[in-house]
Parts: sequence; C-alpha cells; structure tokens
Amino acid sequence: MNPFNLQKFFPFYYGWLILPVTTLATFFSGPGQTYAISIFLEPMRESLNLTLSEIASLYTLGSLSAAVFMILVGKLFDKLGGQILMPLIAILLSISCIWMSQVSNSFELYIGFTLLRALGQGSLFLISTSLIAIWFIKYRGRASAFNSLGSSLSQAIYPNLIFLLIINIGWKNSWVFLGIIILLGLLIPSLIILRRSPESIGLLPDGYVYSKNTVDRTNNFIITEDSWTLYESMRTKTFWYLLFANISNPLIMTALTFMQVPLFENRGLDASVAAKAFFALSPMMLIGAFFSGFLIEKIPSRFLIAFNQLTVLSGMVFIFFISNNWEGFLYAGILGFSMGFSMIVSPLIWANYYGRQSIGSIKGFVATVVVGSAAIGPFPLALLVDTTNSYEKAVSIFMILPVLCMISAVLAKPPVKFITS
Repeated sequence: MNPFNLQKFFPFYYGWLILPVTTLATFFSGPGQTYAISIFLEPMRESLNLTLSEIASLYTLGSLSAAVFMILVGKLFDKLGGQILMPLIAILLSISCIWMSQVSNSFELYIGFTLLRALGQGSLFLISTSLIAIWFIKYRGRASAFNSLGSSLSQAIYPNLIFLLIINIGWKNSWVFLGIIILLGLLIPSLIILRRSPESIGLLPDGYVYSKNTVDRTNNFIITEDSWTLYESMRTKTFWYLLFANISNPLIMTALTFMQVPLFENRGLDASVAAKAFFALSPMMLIGAFFSGFLIEKIPSRFLIAFNQLTVLSGMVFIFFISNNWEGFLYAGILGFSMGFSMIVSPLIWANYYGRQSIGSIKGFVATVVVGSAAIGPFPLALLVDTTNSYEKAVSIFMILPVLCMISAVLAKPPVKFITS
C-alpha cells in the first residue's frame, strides 16, 4: 500500500515547502552563534563580575562541550526524523535563552553557553541541512543556496537587534525576548509543515511520485544512490580525507574573525573599521553560497572544496597588503565569500557520497569535529602571534593548513560500495 500522498494538495513539490522552514531554522539559530552572543558578552561580564579571559574561556569550553552532543543529535535525526527533532530543539533553545536570562555565576553561564552552542549553532544547522539532503538529490545545491538566506539574514539582523534590545530592556529581558520569538517563529511552522521524508508522503526526492510500484521517470532522471552507515563510511579513506579537508574553513575563519580587531590595528587601521568590516561579510556570504549552490550540481564537490581552500589562502595573503579602510572591507568580503561557499559545499558532499539513509549519524560525527575545530581555532593563532611577536609570521605558518586540506580534498574520490552476496 502506498503512503498517504500529501503532494496532491500542492501544485508544486512539497520539498519546496520544507525549504522555508529549514531557512527559518538557520535564521533562528542566531542566539547560539558567535555574532549574537558576542553582543551580550560585555554587559553580562560586568553584571557577573567576570574578567574578559574568564568569560572567553567559559565560551570556548561551552563550545567544545557542545561539539560532543552533535553525535547524539545526528543519531536522533536518523531515528526520529526532522519533523520531531526540530520542534523539540526549538523548544529547548527557547528554554536555553530563558536560562541565560537567569545566570548568576560561572558554572550556570558555562551550562548556558553549552546549550546555546549545541542547540543553535550545532543542532539547527545539522537538522536543516540534513532535511535538504533527504528531500533533494538533483536540486540539493540550489535548495541549499536558498537555505543560506537564513544564515545571511541572521548575521545581518541579530547583532543590531540585540544591541537595541539591551539598550532598551536590558540583557536579561533581551534573552527572554529571543526565547519567545524562537517559539513563535520556528516552533509553529515546523510542527505544521515538516515531514520526515518525501517517501513518508508518497514521493521520491525532487518530486518523483510512486505510481503502481514504479518510479515516475517522466523527467528522464533516475534517482540512484548508495546508502552507507556511519561505520561503513568510516571504513573508507575518502571519509577521513573529507573530514580533514573540512576543518580548515571553520578553524581558520573563527581564528581570523576572533583576531580581527587586533589584526586591523596591527595593520594601522582603527578598531572601529574592524567592527564595520563585518558588514561586508553578510552579502558576500550570500554570494558565495549561491555561487557554490549552483556549481555543486555541475562540478564534483571535492574540487569545489579544494577551490575554496584557494579562496581562504587568498584572504590570508591579502592580510599582508591591508593599509587602507577599503582594503580591510575587501579582506572581510573575501572571508565572507569563503564562509558562504563552504556553508553549502561542505555539508552537501556527505549526502552526495554516502546517501540519505544514515545522513544524520554521519553528519553528527562530522559536526563534532567541525564545531570542535571552530572552538579551538583562535588559540593556535593567538599562540603563534605571542610566540613570533608578528601577525604576519603567525598567518604565514597558518597557511600550511589550507594547503594540506586542498590536497586532502582532491584525494577524496567518491567511494564505491561493494555488495557481496
């Protein structure tokens, strides 16, 4: 018996209705992202009587702790599906925001940072990208590109919104406000619209329909993909090549973003320029995301990851030439383009290589490594700066990583699954 065909109620593929919800999820992940939390740090630090190093170490520790939870979230996604897990995460993230409004000591703040990073920065991104991987195969790239609108808008809106909220209602009430809008803006749509998979409503990815136990091939596109478990994936060399290739962008971008103010001052620019340069990130992230989203449907993913390492390198080289304000904005734009490019290609390649069946478990393991690398990113760069007494020398040494990751990406050929009888 065929499953209930919900598609008959809509003149277009139901997956395109899933997409706005995943876009909302990436937008409402804002309270768990660095660009939002950073606006709270100073008023919270003063209120809790913490030093800058203390609150920074708590944030790093919370981010590392959050990374561990991604393995569990990935497995829960495979077991429960996004239609159950996303509303649950939305509720928990809302509660976490309210928790942050009540923190009174370092331990409670550490718990809050862990929850925000695990639920916002980690879980919502993992669930939204995994849903896209499940609902789309042929059109994964462009669907992911449109999904990136959520991240770009979030980065543009949340810092300014939070700044205004803190001025008018204080940091505690601001956290409560963020918790409420998550419930209104994400919980309700995810409960109403999300479904586990296209198969659960009588479809195949991209809009194909079940008809008399056969696949509709009217578009001359036959869906074929191997399904790998996490254990099977980890037994391939490709898995580890890809995993290493994917740590470069989050580690380096977090490090350079964290060090942007002192780096700009070292190049003779005012600290205010470093702050304003972040405005160049959002539009360039969107351009990078759409560019890679459509390219990935035509060019092998591993070559796009390798290309993005060249983009990272060009941004790092450009640091040596920054001497004017416009050059600082151009540098930030290069970083933004690379972030957006990576935001599409890096998550999608896992579904393209290992199928949809265990995508949650696979991406959960990957997310643990990626989130962990982003958390520790600023430390090695800061250590190199202290050791060499030079930002230029530190960045030069850091350039080794994208070069190695570029080689690793090229070596990550699509795995072949051998089936024995």
